[in-house]
Amino acid sequence: MAFLRLDAIDLKILDAIQRDGRITKLALAEQVGLSPTPCWMRLR
Repeated sequence: MAFLRLDAIDLKILDAIQRDGRITKLALAEQVGLSPTPCWMRLR
């Protein structure tokens, strides 16, 4: 089984999704300090 390493941005994304599972991609990206595309790619 492969292990994933999560950095600080990944943890911010997970925290934001746990707090509000209906957050938009744009709002999530703004909250974690990324542009929408890289944020969405990390989420997938």
